[in-house]
Amino acid sequence: MQIRHLTILPLVAILLSACASTYYATMEQLGVHKRDILVDRVEEARDAQVESKDQFKSALDRFSSVLGFEGGDLEEKYEQLNEQYEDSESKAEAVRERIAKVEDVAEALFEEWEDELGQYSSQSMRRSSERKLGQTRSEYKKLITAMKRAEAKMEPVLGAFRDQVLYLKHNLNARAISSLKQELVSVRSDISILIKEMESSISEADAFIKSLSES
Repeated sequence: MQIRHLTILPLVAILLSACASTYYATMEQLGVHKRDILVDRVEEARDAQVESKDQFKSALDRFSSVLGFEGGDLEEKYEQLNEQYEDSESKAEAVRERIAKVEDVAEALFEEWEDELGQYSSQSMRRSSERKLGQTRSEYKKLITAMKRAEAKMEPVLGAFRDQVLYLKHNLNARAISSLKQELVSVRSDISILIKEMESSISEADAFIKSLSES
């Protein structure tokens, strides 16, 4: 069974790559180039990060509010926190998917650009385009590094939310609430770091979009 899976995985990768190539070729025929698609996908990734940042803030507020409330229905508290965790996970997954799409089209764009350098008959124009390729690659590297750094900071926060929700689910009593209040301090610190990384990534996205739009 394991050998079969190892055989299938490369085939899946090839099919996905072929689908992407077909999509880009079709869009090219419609006058939409990889550069345009890259700008659109960076905008979508940026917007997904904005939404995720807002959701993590909202989740922290809800966790603080629920755990700070004395008395009440513990089952209801669990449901409220679980809903916030699931919403946060959903937003985080959207960020991951958008970043993956940015990487896919960027790789295709740079590969195409590199190949087309050899088609120039003018050496001066070729050198100019090559310099522009290097500059764009450098700006993209800053962008994707910031996006990946922010993406990596989401998992510790999600993990902490998940732990708190599970702990409350398995220990629906006042002592559990008290224990979670102590854990919330470190979660608040992790979210503060996450938000800073996301804001940095969002700024890099804006700068990258601007640089492509102006060139």
